[in-house]
Amino acid sequence: MTAAQRAPAETASDAIAEARAAGMGPLEYLQSRGYVQDVSDPEGLREAFASGVVTLYQGFDPTGPSLHVGHMLGLMMLAALQRFGHRPIALGGGGTALVGDPSGKTATRAITSEEDIRANLQRILPQFARYLDFAGGRWGSNPPALLLNNADWLLDLRYIPFLRDIGRHFSVNEMLTAETYRTRLETTGLNFVEFNYRLVQAYDYLHLFRTEGCTLQIGGSDQWGNIVAGVELVRRAEGGRVFALVCPLLTTASGQKMGKSEGNSIWLDPELTSPFDFYQYWINVDDADVERLLWLYTFLPGERIRELTSVGGEALREAKQALAREVTSLAHGEEAMRQAEAASRALFSGTPDIDDPNIPTTEIPAADLGQLTMADLFIRAGLVSSRGEARRKAAEGALSIDGERVTDVDVPFQPARDEALLRFGKKRYRRVRITG
Repeated sequence: MTAAQRAPAETASDAIAEARAAGMGPLEYLQSRGYVQDVSDPEGLREAFASGVVTLYQGFDPTGPSLHVGHMLGLMMLAALQRFGHRPIALGGGGTALVGDPSGKTATRAITSEEDIRANLQRILPQFARYLDFAGGRWGSNPPALLLNNADWLLDLRYIPFLRDIGRHFSVNEMLTAETYRTRLETTGLNFVEFNYRLVQAYDYLHLFRTEGCTLQIGGSDQWGNIVAGVELVRRAEGGRVFALVCPLLTTASGQKMGKSEGNSIWLDPELTSPFDFYQYWINVDDADVERLLWLYTFLPGERIRELTSVGGEALREAKQALAREVTSLAHGEEAMRQAEAASRALFSGTPDIDDPNIPTTEIPAADLGQLTMADLFIRAGLVSSRGEARRKAAEGALSIDGERVTDVDVPFQPARDEALLRFGKKRYRRVRITG
């Protein structure tokens, strides 16, 4: 059975087997797929991978109700390294999120309450299980992954002992030369809480080194300074040799931040971004992005990726379908992927088939119809976020219902039957069903 015939979520073993056959270790595999922008000590990390099981981690601050497409690079790296036999830790930032990371931000982050952070964590935790094996042995002899929350140790820290034992290892002069801090100081300013973010993130690394033997932290390139600070803290406090590795922050060929569509994030939570909309995002990526995304966001073997992307124009459709199938299957499971694919066929293969059971559907109680405008309808369906956006998009000719263009969104919604098919632009659909 070829990689093209296998279930999308099963192809990881093919990619790892291909890499091993080519003599690649874990670091070479990550480099070959485009995950590595910087690594603190390549030779040392290679030796560590070759000498036994490496425990590694990435932190995910739960400042939102879900992980999004931007987080998936970290998930893919953790997943790949576990398949190579190493031990990943997915670290929920229940403590660091209370401080707020200034990296890449031009203004102070809004304060997120402890209650909201706990709620966000509860929604995010199941998303890790789509990528990582927390029982162990799923991919041969791989050790189980760990799922931790840094609130468990950060919230119990005592301030004076922390300053004495940890703060003394940090130079204010060095921190002020970091781009994140320097830029903020020169523009909107930097508050004292944010200034301490680097210390608490570095402490995470020290804590995991001490308690779990963790010797590698990964993250996005905007975290390079924070991660290297942790490397230095482990060296100074414990004399330990640990490593940093960061991946690039991605933008699309159009310059848009990866994982944004119509100005909205592409979430991994199916309640925020449906599997259908998730699938549509990937199948409609720019031709110029397809090959890079197949390397980064799937486990397809390189041979298959090169085969899929050796063509151009309309022939790239197969590559986009493979991308959408693989990524959706990883994030939501194979059944959700197949339903999204079936809905896509129903909507985009000639005349839309409104009766297909796989089309995403919003139910509206009949009792609401008397007070529902067309704008309200598109908002309920999740196709626009506000009446103002509905008016703008209608003026642009972007909204239709049952194939008829909507020109006035302030008129009442008066359905001729109990189902209608709404469209936003050329590729976003939602069926509405009147109930009761």
